[in-house]
Amino acid sequence: QVQLVESGGGLVQAGGSQRLSCVASGRAFNTYNVGWFRQAPGKEREFVAALRWASGNIYYADYTDSVKGRFTISRDNAKNTVYLQMNSLKPEDTAVYYCAAARSGDSTSKSSYDYWGQGTQVTVSS
Repeated sequence: QVQLVESGGGLVQAGGSQRLSCVASGRAFNTYNVGWFRQAPGKEREFVAALRWASGNIYYADYTDSVKGRFTISRDNAKNTVYLQMNSLKPEDTAVYYCAAARSGDSTSKSSYDYWGQGTQVTVSS
């Protein structure tokens, strides 16, 4: 069993930066793949970034308003914490951000994830 708690959300101006944290409790968290997803009002929850524990491979969303190049996912296994550093924020990044953990599967698919945090709101003002 893994429990995830996100923090670091809030209000930020466009062009600013914010770092989200996700602290995990539970055994062997460092053997889980971890991911960040987001959900804007009226929209589906979408993939943002993921990091696989075994290979260390990192994946970023590649949609129209891509986060690649602006967001960075990282983890500190000693602290059981996953981070999402967000730079050059845009109003379109406004959403509830969730971290998640998975034993296996496609790291970019929300259906692969077994555990979810409660989410943290990020609001980017123009």
